[in-house]
Amino acid sequence: MRYCEARWIGRTGYADGLRAQEEAVDRLRAGEGDEQLFLLEHPHVFTLGRGAAGSNILATSDQLKERSIEVFETGRGGDVTYHGPGQLVGYPILNLRPDRMDVHRYVRDIEEVLIRSIAEFGITGARIPGLTGVWVGNEKIAAIGVRISRWITSHGFALNVNTDLDYFRLIIPCGITDKGVTSISRLVGTEVDLRDVASRVASNFAYVFEREVSVRGLAA
Repeated sequence: MRYCEARWIGRTGYADGLRAQEEAVDRLRAGEGDEQLFLLEHPHVFTLGRGAAGSNILATSDQLKERSIEVFETGRGGDVTYHGPGQLVGYPILNLRPDRMDVHRYVRDIEEVLIRSIAEFGITGARIPGLTGVWVGNEKIAAIGVRISRWITSHGFALNVNTDLDYFRLIIPCGITDKGVTSISRLVGTEVDLRDVASRVASNFAYVFEREVSVRGLAA
């Protein structure tokens, strides 16, 4: 069984998270580092994937400034999404060679990790054919946008835990106009410990991806 280190790194700026991913990808590709699963939260930021339309950001420049929201263009797939406090972001840095060289399977596996994790809070997550992510009814609880370069992964998922969902009103999330967003705390009726969610995600990640995962930074 292959080894992966899951690291809770707390709240970190988007640019710093991007840099950490790039460095981990380089180390893994050079055979100088292990696979990683970064678990963190970002300050308020809108990110644009390769297929994003800038018009899907509805906020004016003044609104962005007033709310201290940064905007980044990224190398991941997908459209526009929001990251912010109370949202669990995960960046798997994995080598899919030799046995997982299937992009669709990789995305479905991430969805499975998240479906299993929210089930531990009594929430039934599901897939919607033709759409990426995890849904509860007609509302998205987790977004996925990945990058795979020479079968090494980066970017990943964003799971709404205690997220302020009002920020999603300033964008058209993932370019989808006819569906809503939700969060774990909204569905269970109380705030949830983000580190507890991160620990559960790391455990389910180990199961789904068949990795031996050691966790750093989540001990009580």
